[in-house]
Amino acid sequence: MARTRAALAPLALLLLAGSIVLLFFVVLSGTTRTTPFRQTHFLSADTSGITGARDISQWTFFRICGAGNTDCSRSWPDPPIGWAWGKNPTGPNLPERLIGSHGGGTTSYTYFYLWRFGWVFYLLALFFTTIAFFTGFLACFGRLGSALAGMISTVALIFLTLAAALMTATFVKMRDQFTAVGRASKIGVYAFGFTWGAVAAVLIANVLFWVGIRNRENAGAGGWGRRQRSVRSHRSYDLGAHRVKEDYA
Repeated sequence: MARTRAALAPLALLLLAGSIVLLFFVVLSGTTRTTPFRQTHFLSADTSGITGARDISQWTFFRICGAGNTDCSRSWPDPPIGWAWGKNPTGPNLPERLIGSHGGGTTSYTYFYLWRFGWVFYLLALFFTTIAFFTGFLACFGRLGSALAGMISTVALIFLTLAAALMTATFVKMRDQFTAVGRASKIGVYAFGFTWGAVAAVLIANVLFWVGIRNRENAGAGGWGRRQRSVRSHRSYDLGAHRVKEDYA
């Protein structure tokens, strides 16, 4: 049982490290041609014929790219989804519900703020997951470390779950809008898989930290009980010896 308890913190650290790597795969997508970054995007859609747009547009974390994450725009924090085309775009089969006055006349109110909050929650999740990872080393040494790591990983889990939920809502709804006007579009399997995989890893790590606290509490209670029984046995022995001496006296 002691060995099992000792393995909880390292296992949680391994899961947090994995989640950080997965999140970096998403955040750095489109910035390099290296695998898996070049395959990672949130949505790929046919935007041919729309003014200012590529034939195929792929939305990544910092950029909007063409097919295969090539011909990318410059990196920009929280790029509005409408930057895939020009201001007040025209063309056949426009996804009207995606277009509006926000983002320089390119993006609708709903999608502008859906992705803005999702984008920010991604960075907050990455920050707190990294802090939880380094704090998790303290969990190897005692209950206080496990409690601290558990609290920070809980915050990371909240932000990451919100980021994943907003990402899913934004890009699934976008896909539906493109499909509704007869344009081919598909969800980016890598980005969605990495994101929800990170959520699962942080969730399991969080549970392991809290279980580690409970196990150490039980271990402490068990040790106290054993000490109490040992003291009682010792006293009984001494008392018995004293009685024997009194009888012989």
